[in-house]
Amino acid sequence: MSTPRNDLPPKRTTRPSTRGTHPRRGSSVAGHRRVRQAPVPEPQRISAYRRWYGTLHPSLQLIGLQLWMPLFFIVGFCLCYVFAFHAPHPHDVPVALVGSDPTLVAAVGKALPGEYVFHVYDSLASAKRDVLAGSMAVAYDPSANEFFKASAHQFQVASLVPATLSAVLEAGGTAAPRITELAPLPTYDEYGTVSMYVMLAWCIGGYMVAMFIGIMGGPLRHRTRMAVIVIGGLVISLITNTLAGPVVGAIHGHFVPLVLIAWGWIVAIGLAVNGLSYFAGRFIAAPAMICFVFLSMPSSGGAYPKWFMPEPFAWLNNVVVGSSMVDMIKHQIYGVGAGLTRGLVTMACYAGAGLVLMYVGKMWWEHRRIRAIVTGRTTMFQDAQNANREFLGKQRDQELERHGLTSTETGTLTVLRDDEWEDDRANGDVFMGGRDGLETDSTPTGRIPVVRSGERGGPAGRPGGTTAGPRTRPVPRVDASRAPVRSDAPARSGARPGGTVEDRPHGRHADR
Repeated sequence: MSTPRNDLPPKRTTRPSTRGTHPRRGSSVAGHRRVRQAPVPEPQRISAYRRWYGTLHPSLQLIGLQLWMPLFFIVGFCLCYVFAFHAPHPHDVPVALVGSDPTLVAAVGKALPGEYVFHVYDSLASAKRDVLAGSMAVAYDPSANEFFKASAHQFQVASLVPATLSAVLEAGGTAAPRITELAPLPTYDEYGTVSMYVMLAWCIGGYMVAMFIGIMGGPLRHRTRMAVIVIGGLVISLITNTLAGPVVGAIHGHFVPLVLIAWGWIVAIGLAVNGLSYFAGRFIAAPAMICFVFLSMPSSGGAYPKWFMPEPFAWLNNVVVGSSMVDMIKHQIYGVGAGLTRGLVTMACYAGAGLVLMYVGKMWWEHRRIRAIVTGRTTMFQDAQNANREFLGKQRDQELERHGLTSTETGTLTVLRDDEWEDDRANGDVFMGGRDGLETDSTPTGRIPVVRSGERGGPAGRPGGTTAGPRTRPVPRVDASRAPVRSDAPARSGARPGGTVEDRPHGRHADR
């Protein structure tokens, strides 16, 4: 038999280099794959406050970690709604002046400095067109001493501006001008607020669908998220337009165009919020409401035009979704406003921004998730959720135990212990009776154990006799414990040799 030789050089495991006898740098060993060693993570540092907070009741921890939302609502309403609407005042309101009237311009500039800006028009038709489009608040024709307004576009402007300028004209000796309505409001929308509240319903529906997707659907793929947004947007659009139109009667007609407009806006808002959710996590409600509720509603021009709003709401009218949505609704229903072009462009911009944020945010979210898994880092909310889960599990087991049940890994099993079992019906009840039936007395024979043939004498006292079937013997029930006597139970004291039980009288059989 041959033996291995030790004087031979070891077999080469690397690919030889063409320039020398050493293996080439970077070449891999045959049969092995290079594995990068992950760095050892540093232990997570937990502050004293977090350790103290972890000692509270788990449910109290979860409540405390969600109290940021009511605080956020309070701050948002005060800084946006109260600040924007507490004292609306006109500034740089554009007025179309047909021809020239230096006297009026000088009088308004002196009486109301900085409030109105006059734009000279050569044609009354073009001035009326801009009033209907919303770029001009009102139009004034000095030759006819007549104001032209469009209440359907902005009710507040149509009410305040002509009255204010008429007072200045009358103070200068001019007769009271005539006021002509170019686009009156219908009786079912007397103050022109329907478009604002419909817009708000669309915004809330769009951001809430995407908000819950971001909170609870982190691992979902892009196509799944987008499918939920598209389908949810269609459902919300149908519901809101059905309620605002046929049900409430605030909008007459235009059902299909408004459904399509709402669907597009809800999807655009949903995509934007979905992209933000990768970066904001469970706090996505904050940026979503800031962008699409708190800033959008005062800047939309639905309640007051941008010429009455303070900064930054006046400037935000150019970029928020609310202003474009309100213009599209008014243009579709009343034929006023800037048209659909601006709204479609804004809608496309928000949808495109959402897609970009989704692409970048998904990678960033996965990087954060892997880093948290590798380092073993947790947040206070995760710790509170885990503690609450353990607490609810223990509470569930205790509740099951009180009802004679036990919880296992495979399910819940019923456990009935006769020695501890109690029931309100044990002493009898007019309707249900006792535990063992309608009669409260215990059964005279108890449970009847099976006695095999040959263990006792046969019939008529014949020892060892055989019978056609098993014989039975009455066994008493112990009333104190109500524990049934089983046939396979061990023999009690007093049993005769051979495994038989000592003969004792049993209820009504005692006299036999």
